[in-house]
Amino acid sequence: MEIIQAINGIFWGWLIAGILLSCGMFYTIRLGFPQVRYFTQLIPNLWKASRDASGVSAFGALCSAIGSEVGAGSLVGVATALASGGPGAIFWMWITAILGMPIMFGEAVLAQIFRVKNEDGTTFRGGPAYYMRRGLNAKILPILFSVSVILGNGVVYCMVQSNSIAGSFSGQAEMPPLAIGAILVLLVALVIFGGIKRLSTVASYVVPFMAFAYIILALIVLATHAEWIMDMLRLIIDSAFGVQQAAGGVLGYTVQEAFRYGVARGLFSNDAGAGTTPSMHAAANVKHPVNQGLSGMLGVFVTTIIVCSCTAFCIMLSGALNGQLTGIQLTQAAFSASFGDLGYWLVAAAMFLFGYTTLLANMYYGEVNTRYLFPDKKHAVTAYRIFALCLILFGSIVPVVSMWEFADFFGALMVLFNVIALFRLSKYVAFALRDYQEQKKVTDTPMWNYDDDIVERYRNTNR
Repeated sequence: MEIIQAINGIFWGWLIAGILLSCGMFYTIRLGFPQVRYFTQLIPNLWKASRDASGVSAFGALCSAIGSEVGAGSLVGVATALASGGPGAIFWMWITAILGMPIMFGEAVLAQIFRVKNEDGTTFRGGPAYYMRRGLNAKILPILFSVSVILGNGVVYCMVQSNSIAGSFSGQAEMPPLAIGAILVLLVALVIFGGIKRLSTVASYVVPFMAFAYIILALIVLATHAEWIMDMLRLIIDSAFGVQQAAGGVLGYTVQEAFRYGVARGLFSNDAGAGTTPSMHAAANVKHPVNQGLSGMLGVFVTTIIVCSCTAFCIMLSGALNGQLTGIQLTQAAFSASFGDLGYWLVAAAMFLFGYTTLLANMYYGEVNTRYLFPDKKHAVTAYRIFALCLILFGSIVPVVSMWEFADFFGALMVLFNVIALFRLSKYVAFALRDYQEQKKVTDTPMWNYDDDIVERYRNTNR
């Protein structure tokens, strides 16, 4: 474990954070600040993005993507970032989200452009492994990425989510973690064997409900502590730049710690640059790739700027940040300060729903990359599903600290492999955006011919 911690110290101390933020700045400049120019179009885009009733809708794909992002990262990860990096970590989490929005835009567009059709003829699959192979004509890079996703999302992340859910019921409830794990295995199995359509349907119902309910609870906490909000925001900014090293009664936070944990948890909460959610965006049946790119940006904004901020604000305003608690217990203590014992159960219920949808998505990401590695072996996906379900059960009883370290490690590997492709394929993202903008001058519903070879089309256009 010491070796993994040392590697993570290098990865997340400067390397991955620098690469990720540089990629975000690169896409921001090359695409002309899309997170600003198209911000007002993010929500209206959802209602006119879907091409027809077949396949997975833009809204369904977005809900599935958000469902994968707002799990442990929003409740546990934010608490961990505050406990380890102090209030300043929240500022760097915001910066990661703002620069992550154009990254997610690029990932979603590329996933759409280079996706392939599934055997049923109505649904699609794609993601980094596919745009690495079809866009870059690379062979080794997509294999390395797929292996990282299977080990990261299909193994470690599933265990993290399971552990966080089980831990949320271990305080006052007399429910053995193993029993919680068994319930999760059953509920996940009922959905994943139904394919991407069933996953998107479940997410379309669960995600909006749970996100709205959680935000309402947070707003109640903010309303009851309104006089402290400005002081809290000032503390976040000051701590991010080392102006104030004492926060919430805990001494010793540094700018480096705030930066490291803020960026790491920001990435874990919205997956921008990690290359996981593009697999979900590839499944959407939309009129134009840019439509799903806009949906991807909305997902980053909702998960990190809204949901993660809600968690952070509630923890800081409650006074629970005292150095004695971390993880889901810290989040529960924060809500219990405002809602009593009810707060404990509210967070437990939110963690269960958040974690459940994240588990479904993580399973799907592992499945997509398993299909890439073994395209001609139908039983490989079934074997993967059974193996991952066993890990969910096992994850409910293992220590969470070690799991978070491995989560950061594999997250770093996915970023390293994916960012290489994002830089080299940015020309296709810019090309698709120009096509969208030109069509918008004459029509309100730009259309994309998915049957065209994008590589050949790009060459012919830029001769």
